[in-house]
Order: sequence, then C-alpha cells, then structure tokens
Amino acid sequence: MISKTVLYIEDEREIGEWVVRNLEERGYEVVWLKSGDGASEAAERCDAAVLDIMLPGLDGFTVGQRLKRDHPAMPLMMLSARTAIDDKLEALKFADDYLTKPFHPDELAARIEVMLRRSTPAQPEARRIGHLLVCESENRVTDAESGEEISLTGKQFHIFMYFLRHLGQILTKEQIYEAVWGEPYLDGDKTLMVHIRYLREKIERDPGSPTIIETIRGIGYRVRG
Repeated sequence: MISKTVLYIEDEREIGEWVVRNLEERGYEVVWLKSGDGASEAAERCDAAVLDIMLPGLDGFTVGQRLKRDHPAMPLMMLSARTAIDDKLEALKFADDYLTKPFHPDELAARIEVMLRRSTPAQPEARRIGHLLVCESENRVTDAESGEEISLTGKQFHIFMYFLRHLGQILTKEQIYEAVWGEPYLDGDKTLMVHIRYLREKIERDPGSPTIIETIRGIGYRVRG
C-alpha cells in the first residue's frame, strides 16, 4: 500500500495528538497544523485535508474554501462539534465530507479512505490477448510478461483494434482494408498483407507460427478471444 499524506488542521492539542496517532497507526503520514496559516502551501504535498471549523485566526470555513480554490482536486473533510444543519450545508458547499465531534477513529479513517478512493482517477481498462495487454483508450499495447510497451504504427494499431472489435470472427481482407483505409480494396493489393506481416513481427512470440493473428487460408484472418 502506498502511503497517503493527510493535512490535519486542529488547534486542540489533546484531540490533535489522538487523531494523528490513530491515522499514523493506519499507515497515513500526517501534516498537523494548529491554525490555517500556511495550509495551502502544506497541502501541496498532501493527498487529503481534514480540518476543524473552530480555529484561531481564520475560521475553518475560510481556510477550507481557500484550500479548495488552490487545490480543487484534493478531497477535503470538515470536523466540528456543530451539529446544526445550516453549518453542515455551508461546509458542504465546498467540502467533500462533514464529520461531527465526538467521532470514532474508525469512522474518520473510513471516511478519509472513501474520499481518497473517489478522488483517485480510474485506471484505463486493459484487455488481455494472449501475452499482450491492450489499452485502446491510450493507444498502447504492452507485453504483459515483460512489461515492455510494443510500439505500433498508426495503421498497425488500427488493424489490431479492428480485430479486437471482432474477436473470434473471420474477417476478409476486403473487410479489414476498407475499415482501416476507408477505401475499396483492389484485388491483388498486397498492402494489408505487408502491414499484417510487420504487425506479427512485433506482437507474436514466433511470427513464423502466429498464435494471435491467425491466417484463415483463402478467406482472411482471425484473432481469437
């Protein structure tokens, strides 16, 4: 698990020490400030922020609004003994969560985890084909066993993606050519064959005995799922 850093702003020493100890025991790194001074600068190295509303100097509402302005992607939780709905609604205009005191450390940790999970970008979905990992959204093909990226030309990638959109289907040379080049296939044209030969040299373990792009004699090609 990669350690996450939480910016924690609380002026009450006893509560602060208790929260910091609990979060550190759960694997978090904690940057603890006693006021909002320097909060935006400290947030530059943090993954989430948790702050009390009742702070010396600038109140938590103001500090939280400035943090969201300077770091809009960073999840932010407000803590307060205030239970009035107006306070909660005011905080949730800019904050991602609101937790009232007293609270259990398990609940605080769980809410932080949820905020971090929601703010973490989803990883692009990759498809496994043989020994290959294919991420169409990133135009990337990787050898799943070595982790090395396989560099394909634009046409090679488009041909391969056309196969993947029609897994298990036998595709004629005419179908593939017209889909990739966008023009009629001329009988006897070797362009597609050349591109597939070079594509096999990059993606097949043994291009002479291909297992990913099969040749269907007299018809065309197929990639099995």
